[in-house]
Amino acid sequence: MTDLTPMMKQYNSIKSEYPGTILFFRMGDFYETFGDDAILTSKVLNITLTSRGHGKGGRIPLAGIPYHALDSYLHKMVRAGHKVAICEQVEDPKKAKGVVKRDVVRVVSPGTVLEDSMLQGRDNNYLVTISKGKGYGLAIVDVSTGEFTVTEVAGRDAAKKLKSELVRYYPAECLVDPDIGCRGFEEIVEGDLACTITELDAGAFSQETAAEIITEHVGEHELDGMPLALSAAGATLAYLNEMQKGSVGQIKGIRAYEISDFMMLDSVTLRNLELFGNIRDGGRTGTLFELMDKTRTPMGTRTLRAWISKPLMDIGEINRRLDSVEWLFNDRTLRAEVREYLDEVRDLERLVARSVHGSANARDLVAIKTTLAVVPHILRTLKTKLPDLLSEIETGIDPCEELAMMISESIVEEPPLGLREGGIIREGYNKDLDELREMAVSGSKWMTTLEEAEKQRTGIKTLKIKYNKVFGYFIEVSKSYLDRVPEEYIKKQTVANAERFITPDLKEKESQILTATERGTALEYELFGDVREKVAEKAAILQGTASALGNLDTLVTLAEVASLNDYHRPKVNDSSNINIVDGRHPVVESLLAERFIPNDTKLDMKRNRVVILTGPNMAGKSTYMRQIALITLMAQIG
Repeated sequence: MTDLTPMMKQYNSIKSEYPGTILFFRMGDFYETFGDDAILTSKVLNITLTSRGHGKGGRIPLAGIPYHALDSYLHKMVRAGHKVAICEQVEDPKKAKGVVKRDVVRVVSPGTVLEDSMLQGRDNNYLVTISKGKGYGLAIVDVSTGEFTVTEVAGRDAAKKLKSELVRYYPAECLVDPDIGCRGFEEIVEGDLACTITELDAGAFSQETAAEIITEHVGEHELDGMPLALSAAGATLAYLNEMQKGSVGQIKGIRAYEISDFMMLDSVTLRNLELFGNIRDGGRTGTLFELMDKTRTPMGTRTLRAWISKPLMDIGEINRRLDSVEWLFNDRTLRAEVREYLDEVRDLERLVARSVHGSANARDLVAIKTTLAVVPHILRTLKTKLPDLLSEIETGIDPCEELAMMISESIVEEPPLGLREGGIIREGYNKDLDELREMAVSGSKWMTTLEEAEKQRTGIKTLKIKYNKVFGYFIEVSKSYLDRVPEEYIKKQTVANAERFITPDLKEKESQILTATERGTALEYELFGDVREKVAEKAAILQGTASALGNLDTLVTLAEVASLNDYHRPKVNDSSNINIVDGRHPVVESLLAERFIPNDTKLDMKRNRVVILTGPNMAGKSTYMRQIALITLMAQIG
């Protein structure tokens, strides 16, 4: 270490704090990687591997990426299963005494992604933590939406139940108890899951520590009777704190559930029924989800997927959904109006999560405003007398009118993507900003006036006042007019067909303009941060609205699909009978050019426990069996 340069000493010190991660080390306009990190990064990103001196120790491998292209390269690294620590310069290099101060601002892994560009469309991006004791505890979180649920599995077939729960969520990343280990996890999932696996220290699953961290983050909880779930939840929050540098405010609560509340669907069932992926290539085409996904919002898409993967077992809850779907089914006009308004709803869950995290940009806030603007229309469209579940949903939708108004008054309608260049805050929102902008504009007008005056005074028709970041403002004169250049012009640069000059007055005005512009841009960023913070303060209410809109969208979608395909409301009770009249395989029917021939099914636990199917290959035996399973599943999702 003593032979290293000060910068490399700093790098090694920071790198040692983040074992198992690739360190993206900010140096000016680039993020650099060194040593083994550089070798791996160059292979994954297909970028040039070079080297640089690092003191008397010789040379070290080096690979870098431009800072403005971080998201695209980060996506490739994370998609390849790697964790990346983002190390930024945390002080102005111009003011630094010695090596610029740097620190890791966040660590990104497959299960902790927030950026839209790195997420898979409307799908959830789950991080799952598994603890082990007399059974297993499971914590499931999507940091991009704030969803956090826990459960426990126990009994002789606990490992089988655990696998079934895991395939419901298909996590991007799993954190495992050392009593399970990476190899033990792979034995449990039997090759049916491909995700990044991290084995945590045993101390991460301390119940005492878990109780403290959960209380600190979400306040009161209902996990005291679920020790394994408590351990998994605590380990999850501790991991997220480390990865997100304490910024996990989008998680407002933890919801516990019993696996007995939902129909058990193992990986074989999911695959053979082609609920989400077809048998041919694993794609969405020809699946039940493709058939039913007429949702209008990202929250609705995720909710529908969750409902299909977790059919209800409680008859009362099933009928509550069916009541609402039937009510919407019977009012085509209302259904069409609601769907039209839902078209304007953006991904409120993820927009709020980014706002809380401090990574939302101005366009994200405009998208929140756009969503809130249609909420009053949706509420007016829903009639006063609603079925029980729809009434609950309506109550959970809050238009947050004051917040929407504040965003509208502060942020321009079409803001730039970046936050440091200005052009975000509306004129009239802040008096100081308006004054700084006026100073900059008047300075620009002064430049235009000066250009015309100098043309008249010197007789140089081609004289122009220009600006670039290197020289600032300058006077450019083409070479054919150089004999007319006044003595007070100070030559600054020669280019191909012209020469560039400055004057003391020009430089003085430039200083005024740039100072006003810089101060204005800095003030805009500060004002935007204040607005974003006010959005974050309403996170819990906004998340409740997002969830309610997702549920509404899903119910409306189920009603729409039923209407389009002539489905009928099932009668669900606690008997063991299955009685289907004129049943049709929903997916096969949608793929056929001709009419699907309906058939009946009668099964019970007495005289009709078994059906013997005969017939040649491709006669429809497996279609009939899958049809019964799908109709039963569809009845239990509502």
